[in-house]
Amino acid sequence: MTDYSIRKYRQSLIIGLIGVVKELFPGEQLKISHSILDGVYCELEASVLSSREIQKIEDHLKTWVLSDQTIPYETGNEHLYHCQLDNQKITTIYPPLERSGSLKHFKLIHFIPGFILLFPNANHPESLSPFIPPEKLSATFSETQRWLENLHLSNVQDVNAIISAKSSQDLIYLAEALHEKKISSIADQIFEQRSKVRVILISGPTSSGKTTFAQRLSTQLRVNGLRPVALSLDNYFLPREETPLDCNGQCDFECFEALDLPLLAAHLNALIGGAEVETPLFDFVCGGRCPVGRSMRLSPDEILLVEGIHALNPSLLPSLDRTQMFKIYVSALFQLNIDAYTRVPTTEVRLIRRLVRDDKFRGIDPARTLAQWESVRRGENNNIFPYQEEANVMFNSSLLYELNALRPYAEHLLISITPECPHYEMAVHLLTLLSFFNSLDISTVPFNSILREFLGGSAYNV
Repeated sequence: MTDYSIRKYRQSLIIGLIGVVKELFPGEQLKISHSILDGVYCELEASVLSSREIQKIEDHLKTWVLSDQTIPYETGNEHLYHCQLDNQKITTIYPPLERSGSLKHFKLIHFIPGFILLFPNANHPESLSPFIPPEKLSATFSETQRWLENLHLSNVQDVNAIISAKSSQDLIYLAEALHEKKISSIADQIFEQRSKVRVILISGPTSSGKTTFAQRLSTQLRVNGLRPVALSLDNYFLPREETPLDCNGQCDFECFEALDLPLLAAHLNALIGGAEVETPLFDFVCGGRCPVGRSMRLSPDEILLVEGIHALNPSLLPSLDRTQMFKIYVSALFQLNIDAYTRVPTTEVRLIRRLVRDDKFRGIDPARTLAQWESVRRGENNNIFPYQEEANVMFNSSLLYELNALRPYAEHLLISITPECPHYEMAVHLLTLLSFFNSLDISTVPFNSILREFLGGSAYNV
């Protein structure tokens, strides 16, 4: 299943869920809050659901699926889709499937105060993966939600209203201040464990802002008197012609084996042992290493800071004691939704980031970025998400205003994709998503912002 077809499957189940909840709990408002693992977290605005009530919702949803009903919808302006449930009109950014009978795989899981609607994994669409409660990921979402409530922000229109009122500078500074406060807190935690920690490992999915986060964390660590030395796993990519291929014959940059593992292991062990190495520098435009690398040695009073999508993979440093490592998971968990039923998918926020960055800094056109996305998502499911709960802490790199700031740049790229392109449907969808966000002047975005990693103008070497 492609990422787009998966979204249609999920959207169809959500429409059925909305109808079932409306029938069972008249007068209540269902909120589709955020994605979590292979599902979405949902809750009722005024009630805490019991296990018995959640089972009742699941049973009714199964009945709706077995009835194999037509899911009627109309296409509106700007590629939106309107579904009619009794006297309620639901607007979606994905079209549903034609009939409910094809939605055979799902489950509702009690997750206080609401529940998780669990979907099939993209890599295994005919089954459900075992569900392990993502306690740290859930806590990170809850922390962000509390912050939004403190600012009295509930949806995208609230941010648009601030921009329209020409108060965007305050919004930018608030969002950036939250990042700085969280990064400082993480640095303090590392400082408290400074007698043990030898390596800091920073991981997260593509376009989560790991590189800028690592730079800003390094600054905070130095404020605390520590001496971090950065090492990016991206510099250990194999030359493009040696990169493993995925099942579709495309370069699989997300797999662990896309790295020069023998060289990486030798360098990591040498650095931790105090030896000097010449680490490679990778040129993403030409797809190979630069002729000259960077000499590097780790002094006894320095701490190694390793950043990359595979940094939390246990195979990276199998012989190092867990107490000597501090693990950080970074992801852009965008949490402002369009309305109670319509989420802004966090993966699509990262895709928009990546489209802009690939064009600006990696010589990759938007059609190619979209073509690679299925492989990227498969790689994340296989190589990154399974290890996220291994982290000591999680950092949400999302910014309230980012899609407003990215809109003009991403639109310019997406408009260039023609109907003949096999990824035209996804391009149109992303344009529809961006249409909900008022454009924002980026001149006041700080030069140390994570967003600068994608927009350009960063104070760091990213």
